[in-house]
Amino acid sequence: MSLPHALLLNVAPLLLCLAIMASAAGLSIVGTFVFHRFIPHRSLKIHNDIAGPIFNTLGVIYAVLLGFMVVVVWQDFDRVKVNVEMEMGCLANLYIDSSVFEQEFKDNVRGAITAYAREVIGEWDMLAKGNGSAEALEAIGRLVALYGKHQFKSENEKIFLEKSIDRVSDLLNLRTLRLNAAGTGIHGLLWFVLVAGGVITIIFTIFFGTENLTAKIIMSALLAMLIALVLFTILEFSLPFVGSARVSCEPFKLFVSRIGV
Repeated sequence: MSLPHALLLNVAPLLLCLAIMASAAGLSIVGTFVFHRFIPHRSLKIHNDIAGPIFNTLGVIYAVLLGFMVVVVWQDFDRVKVNVEMEMGCLANLYIDSSVFEQEFKDNVRGAITAYAREVIGEWDMLAKGNGSAEALEAIGRLVALYGKHQFKSENEKIFLEKSIDRVSDLLNLRTLRLNAAGTGIHGLLWFVLVAGGVITIIFTIFFGTENLTAKIIMSALLAMLIALVLFTILEFSLPFVGSARVSCEPFKLFVSRIGV
């Protein structure tokens, strides 16, 4: 289990957010105090005209990186949510289309669909740890076997059988995408770049000289807290099945309730 997974699983989201923001603010405050203890602000102030443009360039680069990552993780999160709804849609269509088949086959198919939907609901907590359910895999395997062995008895059954087989294939693909999304996240190298960029940005503010040290500390701490808040947002949306903003299994619960089982 990765560190981001462990943090979101074992620490309350609000507490984790406050801890990250407090750590960033603490780094800024302590760094400013220690730095100004050895180097007076007057010797730094004469370099403000040089430090200003450099900091502006640094800030733009880091802001673009943060903005890009927020957009990427949000799009990935939204895509996972859509895939979950499409997976449930495939089940609903299979359930409805099964009505054209003979009673025994229809009952077997609907039983397998219901079993799979229930197992998916049961595996949702496992997705938070990046794992899938063996029972859900077994349930969808039974569904695949049913369609694979069925011999159509009319042209109408043939048409619906072909469509149903395509939907089962889509169902398998969507399940694979869901499991992959549960086990992935932002690459460790990107996390290093994001965190290191934030630390560098915070440290750079220390090199500005000002006579009002209190105002400098407050402004630097606020900047650090804002960076930490954005990083927390990226962390939350990078893992779609864990945390306060996780994708819900409500579509599957709604489906089970509607079919009355």
